[in-house]
Amino acid sequence: MINKKYERVVFAFFMGMFMSFIMSFIITYINVGFVENFISIWIKAFLIAFACAFPIITIVAPIVHKIVHKLVIKI
Repeated sequence: MINKKYERVVFAFFMGMFMSFIMSFIITYINVGFVENFISIWIKAFLIAFACAFPIITIVAPIVHKIVHKLVIKI
């Protein structure tokens, strides 16, 4: 198992992977449709998207967490 101190990095990795995977599929389909080389176009788009998403989520997630923490009513 992975040490608790790496939780944010692991979260960013998986969130970035899943979001990039799904969003790149949708955007690739919208842009080119199901063409013959769709999979290779999609995988290339996914790799670029993930390379951007992972560091962005690593930086933005703690900020979003603080904003949400301030907005949510504590009961």
